[in-house]
Amino acid sequence: MGNRERMKPSLATLALSLLALAPPCLAAPYDFVLRGGLVIDGSGAPAITADVAVKDRRIARVGEVPPNSGPELDARGLVVAPGFIDVHTHAEGIVDHPRGENFLRMGVTTLVLGNCGNSVEDVGALFARLEKGGMSPNVATLYGHGTLRRLAMGGSFDREPTEAELDAMRGLVERAMHDGAVGLSTGLVYVPGTFSRTEEIVELARVAAARGGLYATHQRSEGDQIFESLEEVIRVGREADIRVQLSHIKLAGQNNWGRAEEVLARLQQARAEGVQITQDLYAYTASSTRIGQLIPAAAREGGPEALARRLDDPEQKAAIVAQMKTAVARRGGNYAYAVIASYRRDRALEGLSIPEAAKKRRGSDSLDDQIALIFEIERNGGAQGVFHSMSEEDVRVFLRDPHTMIACDSGIRVLGAGMPHPRGYGNNARVLGRYVREARVIGLEEAVRRMSSLPAEVFRFHERGLVREGYWADLTVFDPATVRDHSEFHDPHHFSTGFRLVLVNGEKVVENDSHTGARPGQVLRHTPP
Repeated sequence: MGNRERMKPSLATLALSLLALAPPCLAAPYDFVLRGGLVIDGSGAPAITADVAVKDRRIARVGEVPPNSGPELDARGLVVAPGFIDVHTHAEGIVDHPRGENFLRMGVTTLVLGNCGNSVEDVGALFARLEKGGMSPNVATLYGHGTLRRLAMGGSFDREPTEAELDAMRGLVERAMHDGAVGLSTGLVYVPGTFSRTEEIVELARVAAARGGLYATHQRSEGDQIFESLEEVIRVGREADIRVQLSHIKLAGQNNWGRAEEVLARLQQARAEGVQITQDLYAYTASSTRIGQLIPAAAREGGPEALARRLDDPEQKAAIVAQMKTAVARRGGNYAYAVIASYRRDRALEGLSIPEAAKKRRGSDSLDDQIALIFEIERNGGAQGVFHSMSEEDVRVFLRDPHTMIACDSGIRVLGAGMPHPRGYGNNARVLGRYVREARVIGLEEAVRRMSSLPAEVFRFHERGLVREGYWADLTVFDPATVRDHSEFHDPHHFSTGFRLVLVNGEKVVENDSHTGARPGQVLRHTPP
């Protein structure tokens, strides 16, 4: 017994032995810990109370994290969710405004550029420039059909491409996909896409499909011909064997309101037939595009100079005016639904409807003067507009559908510049505040899924869109009781609030509703499966 007692090591010896085995630097095991938050993981599963730890830009632990494991944020009473992914933006301005603040301050950590058929010409060059300069959010891009048509067809668009031009377009899509584009986009209400036939789109979509890309479309009609338009969308998906993303689903024009269930039924039927199709939505009853869209596409073919020549010809001008009067008759007989958002030539007209602006500029709000003002605006460089043309109930019906993602259809916003659509400042916060908390159109877990794992899955952003160990630490922490949008149509330049923290790749970009200035964003290049 005495010998055994003598063989027991002393406490001092044990301490020295443990120190010898310990690493030379007793650093905290994690870079950051979100303590005790309501974790909504993005899958649609019920929320749980848990800690979330970040290490080396990734989520290292979801569950119980010991005390003193690293710098902490007390997240009790706050939601910890994946960073939101906006699949429909026009944020090419991220090159010049790399903070992307209007997006980050509503919880969006990943932007998809290149929508509606309009993208950069050289995807590889865009990505190289972004990686050199840095940006706050992650960035991916589609390749625009309108862009490649302009590159291949030499400015003459109201026709089919020659075989050589079609081959050139195939090559452009192939190059863009090789450089990392996530797919092909079309804007079939815009010049030059409006002049393309379905067969052309199918051919180009096949190139994107061969490399695992998808097809995102602003379809030909969101109003009177919407069902004929949907058949084309579905046909492209079927014949090109490609995943389809239907951009900013809507029913425009009061005569089309109330048909949202019919639209969703046709999309569900297409899924049953084997077409993989999803859609995105902004949570407003107004759209936004160029005021020039009020002029028939055929009149705008060839660009501003060609339009000016047609307007200078009395016979051609009379025909264009007649077409516009016929079209506007279906929307109440005037352009009161259209508001000038941004017009560099005359800032005094910003925020006015077309009749109001015609009265101010021309002294009369007659339909002829409204049309004359539209021509004047287009001759002077054009303007951005906001168009109040949708039904609140249709928005809610589309929002309830489980295949609907949340996307703002906005570019980078600069505080005080113009009168832009408020969706660029408030879309995600508006869904969380108005449609989840107040109206209870959908549940909180489901809303988060639509903003995170659903877009990540469809666009194949690997290891993003979920609060899961090993995934990139794109995270948003918000107060579900106070999160809200503040941007209004008459007063748009206000950031959303309620976001305590937003992380991109493990680095803080928003803290207490303020941008930190950090630029940890990554380029998300698509790679074939």
